Amino acid sequence: MKTIQPDWPAPARVRALSTTRDGGVSQGVFDGLNLGAHVGDEPARVEDNRARLQLAAGIPEPLNWLNQVHGIAVHRVSKRYESAPDADAACAHEAGLACIVMTADCLPVLFCDRAGTVVAAAHAGWRGLLGHEEGGVLEASIRAMGCEPGEILAWLGPAIGPAAFEVGSEVRDAFMAVQGEAAAAFVPSSNEGKWLADIYQLARLRLARAGVTAIYGGEHCTFSDAERFYSYRRDGQTGRMASIIWLAE
Repeated sequence: MKTIQPDWPAPARVRALSTTRDGGVSQGVFDGLNLGAHVGDEPARVEDNRARLQLAAGIPEPLNWLNQVHGIAVHRVSKRYESAPDADAACAHEAGLACIVMTADCLPVLFCDRAGTVVAAAHAGWRGLLGHEEGGVLEASIRAMGCEPGEILAWLGPAIGPAAFEVGSEVRDAFMAVQGEAAAAFVPSSNEGKWLADIYQLARLRLARAGVTAIYGGEHCTFSDAERFYSYRRDGQTGRMASIIWLAE
């Protein structure tokens, strides 16, 4: 199973990874390690893939999957396995409890504090990234961690790259209304009235505004690398990768 390990100066007890398509039993359009149970894949294959992931990663507690809805709710992970809550981020202060988000173009963001006492994972599509008046899913994750933003490290996992993420003018206008600097994250598309958005840059801007300055990652493109990544924009019906973070004992 080939995974991507964050390149960041996290404390030794912080464990994190993002999966690729490698190492699973799904077939057809889901070929590989599909971890999404909601995309039309055979449930038994998804369960097999999830079990393989947990074994390979060495995560001790049951995996807490989310029902992601492109919102800003943060789920506090507990030791008791629960049905998937409606949330787009997870936070954990105890060892062995994995925070997991699934993506197939949206941006996964992993967080930890410098002391290694809390971790979080966020699923940030443009709607969740933009959020509401109080901020988006990244700001909500930072609040849930309960530590000073300056003590937080953030890693941006595989997402759709700036050359492939086409959006309408309303998306650009919405981000600029919140943060004027967001204009730099958009360039005109060859399609009239459309823009190419850099979701990595938008995330960096929002994190910096929230006080997080230690930001890493952001070098992959799910859309352009079909061998390694699922991409909803590229393929339509497809699988899901997972980005996971937890504290070791």
